Amino acid sequence: MPEFLPSPERLETLRDHVAAHLGANLLDSVIAFGELTLVVERDAIVSVLTWLRDDPGCLFQQLVDVCGVDWPERPEQRFDVVYHLLSLRKNLRLRVKVRTDEVTPVPSAVDIFPVANWFEREAWDMYGILFSGHPDLRRILTDYGFQGHPFRKDFPLSGYVEVRYDEEEKRVVYEPVRLAQEFRRFDFMSPWEGAHYILPGDEKATKA
Repeated sequence: MPEFLPSPERLETLRDHVAAHLGANLLDSVIAFGELTLVVERDAIVSVLTWLRDDPGCLFQQLVDVCGVDWPERPEQRFDVVYHLLSLRKNLRLRVKVRTDEVTPVPSAVDIFPVANWFEREAWDMYGILFSGHPDLRRILTDYGFQGHPFRKDFPLSGYVEVRYDEEEKRVVYEPVRLAQEFRRFDFMSPWEGAHYILPGDEKATKA
């Protein structure tokens, strides 16, 4: 194992310590690639994050990121909300996950980690994940009139609308997507096998 990763023994000790406190709120725990991942109850995320921040054996006082993951084949709880925590005092990282669906909000972590504000807004904007108790849950990367959530795996690659500035109306307008050309035809052949037809330009080549 690389020297910069914590030893499996440290991660096992941390997992045992966390499991002893969280009890039934801990649904699963996995150690992989030198990191510990916890899956916890959605409604308990605030108390879990608070304890992980304040407990002397953890001290995960820095929230590095909050992001979403879409699992369309899991319709009952389609989304994972993933929290990445860092303990500078312990020199450890921790990943915490909760699961939710399209309509059930996840309690906001803004009161525990103020930096979660924009992270949760991004998760709402990109995935449509709701956060209860968030002070200002609105789009952050797309425009306010944007339709849909572009990181969902069923979001169309071409989107729903195109946005442009109309010089006559002197404002931004939204129009249905219009493809400028048909999709090119690809045969997805192996580049080592080569095509079974003459590619453009090859007709100019002279045979040895």
